[in-house]
Amino acid sequence: MDPLINLRDALAQHPGPGVPSPCVSICELDEQHGGCKGCYRTLHEISVWSQLDDAEKREVWARIEARQIEPAA
Repeated sequence: MDPLINLRDALAQHPGPGVPSPCVSICELDEQHGGCKGCYRTLHEISVWSQLDDAEKREVWARIEARQIEPAA
């Protein structure tokens, strides 16, 4: 199963310098997993996003994509 949101599509939709935010404006906390149901980031990843460099943002994107394909516990 492919991730619902992924860096490849985000880069295609937002060309230009820098790594785009994974925010999809569906900000709802998943209390079971401790992250956002829309962008799959943890609260920590959301709070530090603007302070990360592009390499770190790509690491967050990799975790986001992995979270979407992990089997539900």
